[in-house]
Amino acid sequence: MIRAVRRLLRQPSAARFALLVLLIGCCGLLLLLVPRPDPAQLPMLADQVGDLAPVAAILGGALLLVALVPRTFITLAAGAIFGPLEGAAYALGAALVAAAIGFTVGRLLGREFVAERVRGRLARLDGWFARQSVLGVVTVRLLPIAGFGLVSYGYGTTGARILPFLAGSVIASAPTAFGYAAIGAAVSSPGHVNWYAAAPASLGLIASVVLVHRWWRAERRRRRTMPV
Repeated sequence: MIRAVRRLLRQPSAARFALLVLLIGCCGLLLLLVPRPDPAQLPMLADQVGDLAPVAAILGGALLLVALVPRTFITLAAGAIFGPLEGAAYALGAALVAAAIGFTVGRLLGREFVAERVRGRLARLDGWFARQSVLGVVTVRLLPIAGFGLVSYGYGTTGARILPFLAGSVIASAPTAFGYAAIGAAVSSPGHVNWYAAAPASLGLIASVVLVHRWWRAERRRRRTMPV
């Protein structure tokens, strides 16, 4: 595995970036062609996997996320299989692993190509990503610009630091994780919506709005103090 990575890193940056584009394109094509399962049939999967169900949920969900499957579907499925609270926890675990995988792949395949070619405003944008804090990552994650997996790949091609990126990805995923997991659990058990499980979604949403507002104010102050 290590030798394969070393051989890959010896390839020209343009070839590695082309491989990244091809990988994303293939994932997008498979997403269009492969049918999605019925959420109502998902609880049977946990019984088939047995004690390894939590590990399978996190790793399987992470692989699906990097394959560009929408996080909404992953979280709904986790809620339908494991219930609202466990499903939300496993969905957040999958989001963390997927963010790490997507970022690493983007960094190995696309960072050098991008760094060699950014100029002017793009260079300043790349510098902004390099300086970005957890709040900045949360803000970008909450913007409806692209899916979870695609954003992870994109971040890897920038100068962003991985630890703030991972922390921001999990924080931004928390509000909808609890809400969609509760909905997924209700799909498998109609008429039994656990509002206590859904409550963290509203709290997380309020916290996200506060974080975005604080980040926006900090950015305004920073721009005012910058030399003209």
